[in-house]
Amino acid sequence: MEQLTQQLWSDQNRHDGDRFRLFSAVFESVGDAKSLYPGSFVDVSASAVFSRVTYVDVDARAKRFFADRIGVFDIVESMSGDRTADYEFVHADYRDDLPLKRESFDLLVSLYAGFVSEHCTRYLKLGGTLLVGPSHGDAALASIDARYELSGVVNSRSGSYSVSQDDLGSYLQPKKPITLTPDFLHARGRGIAYTRSPFAYLFQRRS
Repeated sequence: MEQLTQQLWSDQNRHDGDRFRLFSAVFESVGDAKSLYPGSFVDVSASAVFSRVTYVDVDARAKRFFADRIGVFDIVESMSGDRTADYEFVHADYRDDLPLKRESFDLLVSLYAGFVSEHCTRYLKLGGTLLVGPSHGDAALASIDARYELSGVVNSRSGSYSVSQDDLGSYLQPKKPITLTPDFLHARGRGIAYTRSPFAYLFQRRS
């Protein structure tokens, strides 16, 4: 493993195994989904859970990291005990057109990377799932996107994650009266305060 690979992963994995536990919980809900992870940087933990993952990032360090396939598979094996997963890395800005087939992925990951759903929903299959965190406003954007319907929430407790489909109508209720629009969310650049606050949301693409 290259020294840079090891250092980048060490910096990424400061909460040891946290993302692996998150993706494992999502796996229990959606199965072995062919996954697209825009804005991933070097978070290769998805490959310890899903057998086919495409990572997208514009950072040159991420390009070098993913080019070290032996090092990456060493990291994956350290989490899952398996080296059979495969991955692809696209060195690009996810807001641009990507060399990917439209509607070809089962899972779209949006974690701390901005408005991923706005630009990458076109690559998600009908019936596919968007995993999205609340911090950068993409969950709020998905909540007003007619292409999506809330299908689950990811709860976190003491470092463990679980997916729930219970009482979904009680989620995504703003604490203060507010009119959500794409322009408002872009200008705000961060999430919305809701009455209930799971770790992340799952939306199903319906059209």
